[in-house]
This record gives sequence, C-alpha cells and structure tokens, in this order.
Amino acid sequence: MRLRTPLALLGAATLVLVAPPLLTTGSGAGTGTQIPGLRLMVPNTPGGGYDITARTAAKNAEDAELTHNIEVFNLPGAGGTVGLTRLVGEHGNGKLAMSMGLGVVGAARSNHSPKTLADTTPIARLTEEPDVVVVAKDSPYKNIKQLIDAWKKNPGKLPVGGGSSPGGPDHLAPMLMARAAGIQPKKVNYVPFDGGGELLASILGNKVAFGVSGVGEYLDQIKSGELRLLAVTGPERAAGLDGPTLKESGYDVDFTNWRGIVAPPGLSGAERDKLTHLVRKLHASKEWKKSLKTNGWDDAFLVGDDFGTFLDAEDKRVVSVLKELGL
Repeated sequence: MRLRTPLALLGAATLVLVAPPLLTTGSGAGTGTQIPGLRLMVPNTPGGGYDITARTAAKNAEDAELTHNIEVFNLPGAGGTVGLTRLVGEHGNGKLAMSMGLGVVGAARSNHSPKTLADTTPIARLTEEPDVVVVAKDSPYKNIKQLIDAWKKNPGKLPVGGGSSPGGPDHLAPMLMARAAGIQPKKVNYVPFDGGGELLASILGNKVAFGVSGVGEYLDQIKSGELRLLAVTGPERAAGLDGPTLKESGYDVDFTNWRGIVAPPGLSGAERDKLTHLVRKLHASKEWKKSLKTNGWDDAFLVGDDFGTFLDAEDKRVVSVLKELGL
C-alpha cells in the first residue's frame, strides 16, 4: 500500500541564531520575511527527523538572509502531542511554529489527543522521504531476506524500533512490511521511541533487532558503517546508498514519510501570510535546495489551505490503514 505524501544534523543542543536583526534588504526586510523573535518548536528529542528539519530550515533561512534570531527548541513527549497541545494553547501567537509530520498525525490518533492538527494553522509541507530498515553493524542479519526469515519464525522475539508512536510512519512502515511478508501485524513487537535520536542508541546497543526511520536521520551512520542498510521503503533506492527497495526484494511495500510546519490557531491574516511568505522564500533559496540534496529529501512543497486539506486527508488515511491492518 502506498502512503506517498511528503529537514545533516546541526547539533543536539537548542540552536539559537544570534545574529541581530538588520533592517536591510539582505536581512529579509526587502522581501517581507523578517519575523523578529520567531521560535520553532520540535515536538520530539534532539536528533530526530523533526529536529533535523527544523534546524536545517532555521540555518538555511539565516544563511539566505531571510530572517534572524530563530530559536529552535525541543518539547518532546507522547509522539509529538505534548508539543501539539502547547502549540494550540499559544492561540494568536504569530511568532511560534512547529516542525511536524505524519508521526504527529498518527500520535494524535493513537494517544486520543484532545488537540489535533485540525486545531492548528497549516503553513507548509516541505519534504518527503522513504524510511530505511537498518541494523547495527554487528547484527547477524546481512540482508533483508535473512531478517524477514528470522522475523517470520518468531515475530514477538524480534523487536522492531521506530521513532514514532503507533500510527506514525515508523510504525506503519514495519506493519505494512510484516503484512507483505505474511506476518500478522498484531504479532509484531513494535517498540516506540520519541524520535530517531533515542531510537539510534537502541539500534546500536542491540536493544531492538532492527529499526525503521527516515533516510535523512541515519544517512551519516549508514555511510560511516555504524548502521547496515537492509532496505528502503520507498519506490526507488536512496541516492548514494547501497540498499534495495522492499519491492525489488519481493515485498509489496511502497511507503514514504513527509514533514512540514504548522502554527498556532487564531493568527491574523497578516501573521499567517508572513509565515507562509517566509517559507515560500526559504523553499526557493539555493540553501534549501542544497539541503534537500544533502539529506536525501524529496521536495514536496504544499502551502497554506492546500496543506490544510492534505492534513485532513492524512488523518483519514491513517485511520483507514490502522483499521485495515487490524490495529
């Protein structure tokens, strides 16, 4: 089943871009993108996909001289719904936005969150990327067939880790993979982590048999040899990486994840336009285009109301897939 829809790690500590706002054309004044005091929330731990996306976007906006003093901060918990609740509570705050993606859609459902993405102001979908199936370098599984053969013999004894709550991309991908391999999804021992950073430690420490996460999150570890890439969940192999797709390996799975930005509810038209204009200019910048290539992300730009319509469709799709898988 295809769930095709859609930011190099810049440090685990909170990043504050400290250059002072300059009221010149180069600082964003001439393009209408300057938002003094803008804060970008990451609703999971440092090192995960939302974190990399947010810090990359902030750095690129700074380097492109679109705006300054963007503060990126982490507020993890409950698959992103702690951050979501905080965002919705900041009604009318035009200087706050949140990095998010399919994982927050799923977490809001699986955690029965009183606040959903329908309560936010949609700004833009930015990227999409496939997930990757990875193991530690000392894992006994050398290829995807060896892993799935062992998985089929005893699904519960081979825990799979993911950086999202049930209903999120790192949960849905292995469930679809299990079904394609003839394993009942209900028998899968899925271990959720609050982002790819936490998951990485468990994969490297052999706390889980294998992990599933976004290609951009583990690109450096795969290239350095710390992680062994067994398969890619998307329709094509990941550029620069030696790993087959699940489909070419004989498993009918075609799955990609996406990420974007939302803001609090209750923004004025001018505040919303300011944020969407900044993101449009970021999307058009050479800095952002380079980051897409570096991180293996596909451009999936969708802005404003169109993104809102997409979010509503994704919510319905997650519910449908979970029902279809008996979860």
